[in-house]
Amino acid sequence: MNISTNLTHVVENIRQAAREAGRNPAEITLVAATKTQSDDIIRQAIAAGVTVCGENRVQELTAHWEAGAYEGAQVHFIGHLQTNKVKYLMGKVDLIHSVSSDKLLLEIDKQAGKAGLVQDVLLEVNLAQEPSKSGFFLPQVLPAVQLAATLEHVRVRGLMCIPPVATFPQENLPFFHKLKALAVDIKEEMGDNKTDMTILSMGMSNDYPAAIAAGATHVRVGTAIFGPRKPISNPF
Repeated sequence: MNISTNLTHVVENIRQAAREAGRNPAEITLVAATKTQSDDIIRQAIAAGVTVCGENRVQELTAHWEAGAYEGAQVHFIGHLQTNKVKYLMGKVDLIHSVSSDKLLLEIDKQAGKAGLVQDVLLEVNLAQEPSKSGFFLPQVLPAVQLAATLEHVRVRGLMCIPPVATFPQENLPFFHKLKALAVDIKEEMGDNKTDMTILSMGMSNDYPAAIAAGATHVRVGTAIFGPRKPISNPF
């Protein structure tokens, strides 16, 4: 595994996808999904040019944070988040991508208030309404944004999605376009400037060029940078 070479390849693919879509490549933020990676690997990735690390598990994030592994990069939380783990993220993460319920939104507001900060978040949208996945169904998203607008310590910066598993990259394009359209509709509904929704977090290693074509501002890429993940013997 050569992280620097892999990262260069991913960055070039992002630039190419952006240019083909008539977009400025600088509009796209690469979130390196560092799930299961060691402190040393994370440091190597940051030295190679990674500026945002995305973690899926609170306990891993906390351990890496305490070891100073993220020095020089932002940290985003991109995995499923339980309400009882929210407090451990306060002051450590710049953005939480995966707010999937009103209950979680309220808990983040509560814990951010205790920490004296305003936490930037994205609302996770379950576009295919898959019962096995978390996230807001489409009719629930606008009410959640409206709820967030009443909270003092949460700021919704945009939307995130994890589409169904696809057999080929372009297969998820309809879902990506749907998330983009939803974001536009919500911004129009919230025309009183109570939101600052500029982020669309969508696309992973197998389909991030398609996501960029549809309007992604943040792509979450792990395997294409770090190679296949190791089996998890003791998941958090």
